[in-house]
Amino acid sequence: MNLKLAISAALSFAGLVTSTVVPCAEAERFGTFIVSPTTVNPGDNITISVDLNCGIGRFGIVPNFLDFSIVVPVESNNGHEPPIVLARRDFDSSTGSTSDQFTTKVPFAFYFAGAPYQILLTNTYPINGTDGSEVLQQGGVYGGITINI
Repeated sequence: MNLKLAISAALSFAGLVTSTVVPCAEAERFGTFIVSPTTVNPGDNITISVDLNCGIGRFGIVPNFLDFSIVVPVESNNGHEPPIVLARRDFDSSTGSTSDQFTTKVPFAFYFAGAPYQILLTNTYPINGTDGSEVLQQGGVYGGITINI
């Protein structure tokens, strides 16, 4: 094999190897999700579809569980709008899945007209502590939702 052919083959192989890296922004490391529909009334069903491909594939963030809450951001919260829990989902990484989807109802909670509600996905995942023991960390991402009052 001549040198040009060997270099060409090596570069082609390197291109294949690097193409398996999951391209994603660091902000996606805790997951991304879609809520449908995004404008709802209390009692309506909503479906949440979560994509964890980036966090698992690129950052090695494999959740133990995922929490979903309706929240009002701190800067807009009047102090009387605590998080409203929608669901806690166990995540079984042994299946090889990098996604989750479920349907739930918007609770008949106390809502305030005009509040900028969001859904918060909190990803709880393990890391190794300084002594090798498991330490659970959390990271989260937000998505918009409008709740008719």
